[in-house]
Amino acid sequence: MRKILFLFAALVSAVLLAGCSYSATVYLKDYLDDSMSEDAMPAIRAALDDCVRLKASKLVLPGDTLRIKPAKAYEEYQYISNNDPSMKRIAFQMKGMKDFAVEGNGTTLLFSGHISPFNLEGCANISVKDLTIDFKRPFVSEGVVTAAGKGFFELQFPDSYETTFREGNLVFRDENNETYPYSSLLEFDSSKKEVAYHVHDYWIWTESSQAAQVGPNRFRFYRDDYGDATVGNVMALGASTRNNPAFTLLDCEGFNLTDVKLYNCCGMGVIAQSSKDIELLRMDVEPTPGSDRIISISADATHFVNCKGYIRMIDCVFKNQKDDATNVHGWYMAVDKVLSPDKLLLRWRNTGQYGVRFIKPGMTLEIVDSQIMEARDRKVVKEVEYLNSEYAEVSFNEPLPESVKEGDVVAEDDAYPEVLISGCYIGNNRARGLLIGSRSKVVIENNTFHTPGTAILFEGDGRYWYEQSGVRDVTIRNNVFDNCMYGSATWGSAVIAVGSGIPDKEHSRYHKNILVEDNTFRGFDHRIVNLYCVDGFTFKDNKIEFTDADYPAFGSPEDRFIFKNCDNVTVQE
Repeated sequence: MRKILFLFAALVSAVLLAGCSYSATVYLKDYLDDSMSEDAMPAIRAALDDCVRLKASKLVLPGDTLRIKPAKAYEEYQYISNNDPSMKRIAFQMKGMKDFAVEGNGTTLLFSGHISPFNLEGCANISVKDLTIDFKRPFVSEGVVTAAGKGFFELQFPDSYETTFREGNLVFRDENNETYPYSSLLEFDSSKKEVAYHVHDYWIWTESSQAAQVGPNRFRFYRDDYGDATVGNVMALGASTRNNPAFTLLDCEGFNLTDVKLYNCCGMGVIAQSSKDIELLRMDVEPTPGSDRIISISADATHFVNCKGYIRMIDCVFKNQKDDATNVHGWYMAVDKVLSPDKLLLRWRNTGQYGVRFIKPGMTLEIVDSQIMEARDRKVVKEVEYLNSEYAEVSFNEPLPESVKEGDVVAEDDAYPEVLISGCYIGNNRARGLLIGSRSKVVIENNTFHTPGTAILFEGDGRYWYEQSGVRDVTIRNNVFDNCMYGSATWGSAVIAVGSGIPDKEHSRYHKNILVEDNTFRGFDHRIVNLYCVDGFTFKDNKIEFTDADYPAFGSPEDRFIFKNCDNVTVQE
């Protein structure tokens, strides 16, 4: 009888639990104990497991600071677009979760070593809010310039950096003996906290960098092409890998990030691929406050590939990251061989896209002439077989155009994301601001740009990055472009520009319908607009203020507006 009552009580509990499970709240504090003061990863795993088991609606973090290490984290080999494929350790691993919130409660997640803070796959209606992400040891190594001359820089690194030096090679380590390889040198103005005026990247490799130790944590880097640097400025040694983005989204629908501060990570801040309906509200990417760091994260603040629905970035700060504020684009796979009238062998030509499997039966692909980057035809996929991370065989419901040849590219021709970028600060970073490639409606309004290169760039190409673009409806209004173009000459030709790789520009009109109105362009550089292969561009009711008070004057008034191979252009100054 006692056994029957126990089973009945268990059954009733299970029914009640099932009935209220979707409103269950899990508190991470209930899983923490004193043994986790230096590594909260065991508690995070246990709490997430219970969130899945209970179908909880919310995980509440405890506030204060949680220290997290990679040793006991989740592990998965990942191919992430425009990042580096590798075996990754992951803190918050979320797969197939729906209608779920991570309530940060003001918590700081302080990570050590190489670990990805959040990974979401196949999730729907997920929100993360009110937390800070930082790393104990930054992935970009910063040294103060103590001496410089033709062919050398002498750099003093902080005492907190653990270094080993052997046979001319400098290697950075942390207390856990993890290494921090680097692949570039870039000078930053230590007073303005931004890229130094008209400098450029020096690309190097940890294993082949020429260096000599000249004092405690002081090293001289030398190479024939190194130019003069300013003593007192900071030289940033850029991370050579993008292994651990802060937020990775794959095949997700409905993601909201609110009041999240991101101070450091080894890769992009948010990378979303094949996902839908994404909103970033008051997301701050900037260096750790109160520290002497100049660099925030080591790559793009945000990056969106083959996404749909909407992308909204509202009242965000994208500051001092080591690459662009955002890049919105699709994927191009290259035609490696025409196997039959209705079958192609496709290949990823950009190694940063290896392992991506976006082509599916029933999908419509555009077949693109790689010379003019415009579609030859559109065909529906019948079957697809991925041979490995690099190659795929794709057959179609109908014969392909006879003109299709090796070197052409294919991309998904379906819905594109509507993009709204509003009220954001974008600047002090390496390279550009916004790289825009969506063919749906794009609105860029009420932002402030202070980018060392082009503020808004229309990209896309089928020969280098293999990124699908070709905008169709872009409005740029009520923005302030404040002293842009102060960095490297390779980071853009004007404040608003096209940078697409189009071999046959004369016959291409890759981008269409761009409106620029009611903006303020304030700066020392005369170059405002530089476009090619555009059909439909209007520039009206904008204010242009030339000033050399902050930077030396550059360029000629004749370079203010440059249009090549464009149609239907209207400029009202």
